Amino acid sequence: MTGRTKGLVVAALHIGIVCTLGAKLLADRATLPRVWAEVAPYDPDLPIRGRYVSLQVKVEPRGFTERPGPAAPGYGYGHLSVEGDHLIATRADPDEGHPLQLRMENERLVATLSTPVAYFIPEHATDPSRRAGLMVEVTLPRKGPPRPIRLGVKEGETIRPLDL
Repeated sequence: MTGRTKGLVVAALHIGIVCTLGAKLLADRATLPRVWAEVAPYDPDLPIRGRYVSLQVKVEPRGFTERPGPAAPGYGYGHLSVEGDHLIATRADPDEGHPLQLRMENERLVATLSTPVAYFIPEHATDPSRRAGLMVEVTLPRKGPPRPIRLGVKEGETIRPLDL
C-alpha cells in the first residue's frame, strides 16, 4: 500500500467519523424532546473565549422545599424534563441529576443550571447575549447537559428566532 493510499484511507475514516456524529446529532434533534428555555448570559471572563456565548439555562424547579437566603444562592440537583413548553427540574440525587443554583426572584424560586452551555456564533455576528428576553431552544439528551440549537427573543407570548 502506497503512502497516498494510506492517506486516503485515513481521510475517509475521519470523514466517516464526522458524518456519523452529524447524523447522530440530527437524529437526536428529530427524536428527543425540544423546548425553548429562558437563559441568562454568563461570561466566565476567560482571556481566550472564541466566538461563543455562554448561557445559564433557567429551569422551573419542582420538589425543592428549602428556600435560599437573600445573600447566598442555594444548591441542589435536578432531573431535567419537558412539560408542555417548559423545561422542568425535578429534585434528584447528586449522582443522577444536574447541579442547580437556586435563588429567590420576586418571591418565586428560580433555578439555573450550574454548568453553562456554549452557543457558537458566526465570526461577524453581534453578541446576542445583551438582548432582553433571550431564549434558547435546546434538546434534552438522555445523558449530559441540554444541547442548544438556536437563540431567540421572547416578544410578548411569542418567540422570534434570531438570524445570526
